[in-house]
Amino acid sequence: MSDLNQLTIAQARDGLRRGDFTSLDLTEACLTAIEGAWALNAYSHLTPERAREMAAAADGRIGAGDAPAMCGIPLGIKDLFCTKDVPSQAASRILDGFLPQYESTVTQNLWNAGAVMLGKLSMDEFAMGSSNESACYGPVVNPWKVDDRQLTPGGSSGGSAAAVAADLCMAATGTDTGGSIRQPAAFTGTVGLKPTYGRVSRWGVIAFASSLDQAGPMTKTVRDAAIMLGAMASVDPKDSTSAEREVPDYEAALTGDIRGKRIGIPREYRMEGMSDEIDALWRRGAEMLRDAGAEIVDISLPHTKYALPAYYVIAPAEASSNLARYDGVRYGRRARLGQGDGVVEMYEKTRAQGFGPEVQRRIMIGTYVLSAGFYDAYYNRARKVRALIKRDFDQAYAAGVDAILTPATPSAAFGLGEMSGKDPVEMYLNDVFTVTVNLAGLPGISVPVGLDGQGLPLGMQLIGRPWDEAGLLNLAQVLESAAGFTAKPTRWW
Repeated sequence: MSDLNQLTIAQARDGLRRGDFTSLDLTEACLTAIEGAWALNAYSHLTPERAREMAAAADGRIGAGDAPAMCGIPLGIKDLFCTKDVPSQAASRILDGFLPQYESTVTQNLWNAGAVMLGKLSMDEFAMGSSNESACYGPVVNPWKVDDRQLTPGGSSGGSAAAVAADLCMAATGTDTGGSIRQPAAFTGTVGLKPTYGRVSRWGVIAFASSLDQAGPMTKTVRDAAIMLGAMASVDPKDSTSAEREVPDYEAALTGDIRGKRIGIPREYRMEGMSDEIDALWRRGAEMLRDAGAEIVDISLPHTKYALPAYYVIAPAEASSNLARYDGVRYGRRARLGQGDGVVEMYEKTRAQGFGPEVQRRIMIGTYVLSAGFYDAYYNRARKVRALIKRDFDQAYAAGVDAILTPATPSAAFGLGEMSGKDPVEMYLNDVFTVTVNLAGLPGISVPVGLDGQGLPLGMQLIGRPWDEAGLLNLAQVLESAAGFTAKPTRWW
């Protein structure tokens, strides 16, 4: 059964429990697929021997009748998650050689549930990017191809999205600071869920912007996202922002009944320059939900237009603070010093050689907006705008809206290199529909619902009430079912 890597988590779980195949069979199928897909550059570090050991242990648990839903499921892990004794370098030269002596809470939760680690997945350096071109490993390539171009898989979780779309794993972990799960999912025809801030522990996840970062699952179906989130989420005393909330049975919440649910359509998301295809798909998505029994209502989120500039003040400011720890002293890369060089020269040379151009740009922006003369003019003002954006959502939900439907991205996947050399703001505009969700700390999910005129996937975004991932997933599954999206990239790699 050489096509076992094409199964969903739910299909693999059911097959494992029936004894149709073993976790070792699944793992070997995925490893074989990875060996034939180096052209995609999705994996940065492979762990085949560890994968086989974990799969054998999972088979033992399944045979003994001790089998959680994720037991025996082969996964790819984004390079931002620290994994014990496995390189974890956030796709940056400055962490070259860093081998953590601890396991992130998310990955530990997954291993406790019996999941199998195939390896680490590439990403934008320190999760800063929307195209996966800034990794020290080189760009990741989208498995979708419609002409002679190589397309971006989106970012920063581009390696995760490409691996799931190309069946190089059953599912993958991602992180989302301003859209880094949802945008790549939309670009690759996969499902990407960003949970409520605090639902999933950030401990052991290399920090970009601490008040915005949130880990989540990237999967082939909404049901798989529900299963995987149940294993990833937990209350964690090691993370001060972890919420003291019980983790529901998300899969059980997939009833398919959304009658009476009110879905908001924010008028401010109809932005100038948005393609007719995206607009038509948005209207069709609303019709699908209406046909399933939901009520579609127009709403206003008046501070949406300020979200992108506020985000690109707050996120770099927090990055500037978080990345100050990378100095060549404690771990990772240290630059070769010249005669007479002191500690200041060591800091300067290490950071100049270790950080890529996009990370350097954001550190400089962040340091500038936090400096004494500009703190109030930029950072404090951005924080006030963030509060207003959150209030917009709070008022919409208080008025009885259960979820909000928007596009996930302003376009389909673009070609690698097409944005390089241009104004960086053009790249940042890819996050225009997603950053509001992070600023407000809300759950959001991208679901593939159709193809554009070229044959590339397009996604719709559903934004849920705080802590209502269960209701959000139920709505997402109804949208997924109505859209009937089954397209897969044609193998060329």
